[in-house]
Amino acid sequence: MALTLITPPATEPITVDEAKLAATAEGTAYDAQFTGIWIPSAREQAEHRTGRALITQTWKLTLESFPALAIILPRPPLQSVTHIKYVDVNGDLQTLDAADYQVVTEAIKGYVQPAYGKQWPACRQGPGAVQVTFVAGYGAASAVPRSIKVWMQMAVSTWYQQREGIVTGTIVNQLPRDFFAALLDAYRTDEFI
Repeated sequence: MALTLITPPATEPITVDEAKLAATAEGTAYDAQFTGIWIPSAREQAEHRTGRALITQTWKLTLESFPALAIILPRPPLQSVTHIKYVDVNGDLQTLDAADYQVVTEAIKGYVQPAYGKQWPACRQGPGAVQVTFVAGYGAASAVPRSIKVWMQMAVSTWYQQREGIVTGTIVNQLPRDFFAALLDAYRTDEFI
């Protein structure tokens, strides 16, 4: 199984102004770091830690064969399936007719299953034999859960205020886990795998 990002998100869940307000940053001296490093890094970390896609993005999942039942798609929430391609028994790449499968977006992890009365077609088994291209994410930034956005703002604020990996000459206390890291707990998908 391999997962490849085809189209990255066009925007970020939080704006530079939101991040700067959280970091109590004034002026524009660090705007390039906010937009080019810290905010995208916070999104990537939030996506990694939750297993979710935040803003609309397109992915391709490749499998060695069709599963017995459903193809569970990572990076929820699932918005849609663009197409399913497979290598038939003759070695030719085919596109599965959309009427032959059902897309379920309401589950915690969206999935694709054969339509009623249908089954997966015969295909060769091997790397990339089945390719599912799908769109995932909450959509626009306004749809991303607030707890995830707050976690991102706290991460960006920390990076802005502490730009080195080592702190010397000061006493540092970490906030309790429930205060910071737990903001993402409700959105983790690993327990549903």
